[in-house]
Amino acid sequence: MSAISKRFPGVVALDGVDFEVSGGEIVALVGENGAGKSTLMKILAGIHRADSGEIRLDGTPAALHNPQDAARLGIGVIHQELEVIDTLDVAGNVFLGHEPLRAGPLRLLDRRRMRDGARQALARIGANIGPDTPLRALSTAERQFVAIARALSMNVRLLVLDEPTSSLTSSDAERLFGVLRDLQSSGTAIVYISHRLGEVEELADRASVLRDGKNAGTLQRGEITRDRLVRLMVGRAVDSEPSRKPLSLGPTVLQVDRLRTERFPMAEVSFTVHKGEILGIAGLTGSGRSEVVEAICGVGPRLAGQLFLDAKPIAIGSPRDAIRHGICLVPEDRRRCGVVAAMSVRENVTLPGVAAYARYGLISRAAEVAAVRHTTAPMMVKAASLENPVSTLSGGNQQKVALAKWLALRPRVIVFDEPTQGVDVRAKVEIHRLIRGLADDGAAVVMISSDIEEIVTETDRVAVMHDGRITGILPRADISRESIMHLAVA
Repeated sequence: MSAISKRFPGVVALDGVDFEVSGGEIVALVGENGAGKSTLMKILAGIHRADSGEIRLDGTPAALHNPQDAARLGIGVIHQELEVIDTLDVAGNVFLGHEPLRAGPLRLLDRRRMRDGARQALARIGANIGPDTPLRALSTAERQFVAIARALSMNVRLLVLDEPTSSLTSSDAERLFGVLRDLQSSGTAIVYISHRLGEVEELADRASVLRDGKNAGTLQRGEITRDRLVRLMVGRAVDSEPSRKPLSLGPTVLQVDRLRTERFPMAEVSFTVHKGEILGIAGLTGSGRSEVVEAICGVGPRLAGQLFLDAKPIAIGSPRDAIRHGICLVPEDRRRCGVVAAMSVRENVTLPGVAAYARYGLISRAAEVAAVRHTTAPMMVKAASLENPVSTLSGGNQQKVALAKWLALRPRVIVFDEPTQGVDVRAKVEIHRLIRGLADDGAAVVMISSDIEEIVTETDRVAVMHDGRITGILPRADISRESIMHLAVA
């Protein structure tokens, strides 16, 4: 890709960017949210047309007018926002767009070949998912594996992965890395986009860095370190959040007593969250973490159990009930559940508490704008205007909007499910500071994260789950990667 430029209304997304990758090579594409990484790859995928510049495959100019052109040339892209269809089963998603057909005049789908092919592609990455499983029944991590299996089923020559481990646990990520190394050894060219700089150090043969839509530099394998990457990404070093100190627990705000969910109907979960505390919930994919917090927040069903707020029993049967009690959930899947993509940044941030900006039934836009600017400024949301649809923002900035809309309510209890998923290193530090600020102001915070380092450095206690049960709760002094993993596989 040579001298690629692309403009959107009010934004220069790419300005003369060069990028290349060879067969059998893993090249990391790194940069802050809004640096142009996803736009560059969408041009390679035929989703966007570059305003200027040239793309060559094997030295020959390539015209990529649409995703079908890219697929025919062996280019497969797994986007940060997964392109999967809930109403199809796993096999239907794996072969979406290249379905095998039976011989004969009717050209019917060959379901047997689809099931067998999906089963083989999923087995190749160690994903134990049945081909007939409805996609809507899968977790976010399982959906990620289905998207990867789809790319493998197309025998791609060039595979692009945009934040592929953002919703995976460390063990799932290691399994993915093994798959990528196998593809690399067979000659596949791989472009790997990630904000997890440790993964870049581990995987990449080269790292190409973008900053503000321009090339900022390239590091060879022996040169790739977190500090060098960060300096190229932001133009200076970024200080990490200092290590957490032991916390004297305040009074109990939320008590969960013998909660049972549909996913694990026989497993009971009990824990407390205290004023000013960040309670981490850790566990492998499928351990039941999200189901527990969704039941607490009225999003998912609760088979049994009691909730207490300030030692008083409360009844929560819907998200509205939870919000009324000051309990809010920032969900894992921002695109489906966290934001309304067609609405503006302003409308999304004020949506949960829109009545506060109205008089006599009429919403004051000036009051909304003032509140949104106050909430989003510390988070450095990159948007040309607060009136732009959230769909026009990068994935990381969409995540910031999803956080901002709940922070504006100043909740008593706030639950974060993967709060820094797909967020760059500088924004991650800012989000951690915001979360800690909420706790310092007296909120009780629950944080689910598949990033063990985030759990280790940012929480005051950790409840570890396995098969729907809490296998242990670690105080600050005992939190480590090893102690968490020991309980996670118990």
